[in-house]
Amino acid sequence: MLKFFLGWIDSWSITHSSELTEFEASKTSKDTQIQWLRIIPFILLHIACLAVFWVGVSWFAVWFMVLFYMIRMFAITAFFHRYLSHKTFQTSRSVQFIFLLIGTMSAQRGPLWWAAHHRYHHRFTDTEHDPHSSTHGFWYSHVGWFLNQQNFSTRKEIIKDWLKFPEIVWLDRFSFVIVLITAFAIYLLGDWLAFAYPNLGTSGPQLLVWGFVVSTLLLIHATLCINSLAHLYGRRDFDTKDNSRNNLFLSIITLGEGWHNNHHYYAGSTRQGFFWWQIDITYYVLKGMSFCGLIWAIKPVPQRIYDAHKTHLNDLKNKIDKMSDGGIS
Repeated sequence: MLKFFLGWIDSWSITHSSELTEFEASKTSKDTQIQWLRIIPFILLHIACLAVFWVGVSWFAVWFMVLFYMIRMFAITAFFHRYLSHKTFQTSRSVQFIFLLIGTMSAQRGPLWWAAHHRYHHRFTDTEHDPHSSTHGFWYSHVGWFLNQQNFSTRKEIIKDWLKFPEIVWLDRFSFVIVLITAFAIYLLGDWLAFAYPNLGTSGPQLLVWGFVVSTLLLIHATLCINSLAHLYGRRDFDTKDNSRNNLFLSIITLGEGWHNNHHYYAGSTRQGFFWWQIDITYYVLKGMSFCGLIWAIKPVPQRIYDAHKTHLNDLKNKIDKMSDGGIS
């Protein structure tokens, strides 16, 4: 039992059978066995949302909830995803650590765990070997995949390029501790604000519930919607072998991740909203950071991708014209 709880504190402390080589893992089918004891914190996070009826609400708590959601979502999409998983830009070691730390506060496991599973997803998208394949159904692709034993460990063999940074390894190992410290810090902030600025109408419990619990839960499920809903609903602007879709609503709540069909067609670009009308807030912020020298070497969308899009549209137009001609005749 002690060893089990130690796994919560240090996720690398226990060697799991799920820690397979890439070849072995590619042969493994989905695991539907939910590890109920291990996911107790995830369950409690959902139950804790009911505390909003006890702590009440204030405009400050709501704005803090939104702001903390936005900051952490940016860290996830920009640094966990576009930087760590795909290396679509470069940055300094200090900026790298700061934003990976903020991303770790999101309670989406460690940065290396996140990046490794995402890389694996791209290699086997929507096949039986994809950790959260949409072919397994909505429930599994949304939450079921990370509630099991198979996907608990960090797939170290896929992120060897990042293991040279001990600070990132530290974040990955002690991600749960970082989340607990974050929650406690927000509680202390609310407690101090209640004393120093009572006109804000907030308190420690209230800021904890709205600023951490509700904000974190919304953040987690918005991110997971890319695994589930973005493979079910939306447009297919590119002809890919998977079920990825472009979805404006998901792009708004995830700061640009909803252009998922674009991303699966070409994952090497910093920009996921390939066209000017595709809102990609993360890209806009990263572009601003590049002007300030905080990041550099932003990878653009190659012209061949736009050419492929034109070809795809022409093919669709020709198909529609043939169907129309057939209907007239």
